[in-house]
Amino acid sequence: MKPSVRLLLGLCLAGASAHAQTSNIANLPVAQRDYSKEGANDYANLSNLTNGAPHLLSRHPNTVGSPYADNRWLTAHVTLANKQPLLPMLLKYDVLDRALVMRKEAPSPDSVELNDSKVASFVLEEPASALGPARRRLFRRFEEGPAARQRDYVEVLHEGRYALLKHHLKQIKREGFGGMYSNGAPIDEIEDASVYYLRTPEGTLTPVKLTLKALQAAAPALAEPLKTAAAAQKPRSEAGWGAVLDAADPAAK
Repeated sequence: MKPSVRLLLGLCLAGASAHAQTSNIANLPVAQRDYSKEGANDYANLSNLTNGAPHLLSRHPNTVGSPYADNRWLTAHVTLANKQPLLPMLLKYDVLDRALVMRKEAPSPDSVELNDSKVASFVLEEPASALGPARRRLFRRFEEGPAARQRDYVEVLHEGRYALLKHHLKQIKREGFGGMYSNGAPIDEIEDASVYYLRTPEGTLTPVKLTLKALQAAAPALAEPLKTAAAAQKPRSEAGWGAVLDAADPAAK
């Protein structure tokens, strides 16, 4: 299979016209933005942001497992630190390499890596499936995390007075299967090592498991609302637990 190619995109707005207007959509919370109602002129033009030489995509040879937060190409809405939204694109978040990878327009089979130094957040549009309804998945910088991790992204599963965050992490487990490829190289496994956190109104960040007992211990003030919401909704997924917290800790209007 032909290797995918990345072009390093310099995310600096070229030309005064890109700065002349800031869309009203940029003033809304990211998860509430409706990009379908806005004109293309309100967005930074991706073609003006392409700057760099071809770069081979790392394939992590001799491994099994996915480095991505979601293995599908999903429609994404990227917002820069200056609140400028980019045109919607097909995107994957490579957790292992901490990279945002955009798929080029058909018929090209290639992908390009965004230089995400100026990216503040992105929203992935997940379609409905047998696992659940369609949802919008917001990723933003891990600003409240340890200093070494503040440029990582966290997925916001709930945000009210409290926030439920998922810090996506991947790691390579050396010789995870104990087998060999035909070329004699050992097989390593890319495994998930993600951590969930509950952030309190005071800013305390507590690692939690997605269980009622763990969430009640991290947020004693929500113990009864959590119990009631969990009994009613019977959550079986991280999206389900996000919905439980939505009910127990509604966002301010």
